[in-house]
Amino acid sequence: MKALPALFSAAALLLVATAAQAQACKSPVPDSALVKKGTLIMSVNPTLPPMQFVDQSGALKGMRVELGEAIAKRLCLTPEYVRIEFSAMIPGLQAGRWDVINTGIFYTEERAKMMQMLQYEDQAISISTTKGNPLKISKPEDLSGKSIGVEIGGFEERKARELDKQLTDKGLKGMTIRTFENFAMAFQSLRAGQVEVALSIDSTGAEYQKRGDFDRVLNGLFPTPVALATKNKDLANAIAKVLNEMKADGSFQKLFDQYGVKSIDGTVVVKGPAS
Repeated sequence: MKALPALFSAAALLLVATAAQAQACKSPVPDSALVKKGTLIMSVNPTLPPMQFVDQSGALKGMRVELGEAIAKRLCLTPEYVRIEFSAMIPGLQAGRWDVINTGIFYTEERAKMMQMLQYEDQAISISTTKGNPLKISKPEDLSGKSIGVEIGGFEERKARELDKQLTDKGLKGMTIRTFENFAMAFQSLRAGQVEVALSIDSTGAEYQKRGDFDRVLNGLFPTPVALATKNKDLANAIAKVLNEMKADGSFQKLFDQYGVKSIDGTVVVKGPAS
C-alpha cells in the first residue's frame, strides 16, 4: 500500500507533462481559418498510386497523404481526410466543407483567381496502354483515331482535349475521349478493352508500369506544377511557412526522393485572391 502515493505521484506528473506538451504545441492557424477547431481537413481522391491510394487494409497511403500529415503535425493540428471525386473538390472548398485540396491539383492562373494555391511539385502527363504496346504508340500522332480514358473535370481532361485538337489541326483523325469519375475507373476501362489508352499523371503511369499492369508509352507531356489549394489566406500562408521549413531541414526533399517525384525549385509561395 505504501507504493500507491508514489504511483499516483508518477501519474500526476505524466498528466502535467502531457498537458504542458499540448500547451507548447499551439497552432499558428486561428480557429476562424479552419472548418473544425484543431483539425486540418483535406480532400483527396485516392486513385493515383503511389501519390494517393488506398491499401489492402483500406488505409490511405501515398506521398501526398504523408505530406498532408506532416503539414498538420507541424501546424499542431489533427489531420483528417475526406475521400471524394475530384470534380467535387473545388465546389466543396468554396462551400467550406474542407480546408485544403490535397489531391495533386494542377496549378492554373484561372484556379489561382478562385482560391489560394501553393505550388510544390512538378508533374506532367503520361499515356498508358495494354502490356506490349500492341498499337505501337511512340509519339502523340499515334493517338489519332484511338479511344482514350481520362478522369472528368480536371486538368487532365483539358489536356486530353488539347491533344485531340493538336491531332485534328494536323489533319489527322481525332480521339474518342471517354471520361470517368476517377483514374482507377479509366484504367479499369483500359484493362477491359473499353478504351485503347488511358491518360494520367506521370507518377501514376510509371507506377502502373512498375506493377506490370500497363505500358507507359508517352510521358512528360504538358509539364505543369502541382499545388495544394485553400480558401483561407491565413491558412495558406501558414502552410507555405511549413513547406519552406521542411525544405530547409531536408524532410521535404527526403519525402520526394522516397517516391521518385520532382519537387519545385525555390521557395513555396501563395498565389491567389487578395482576400
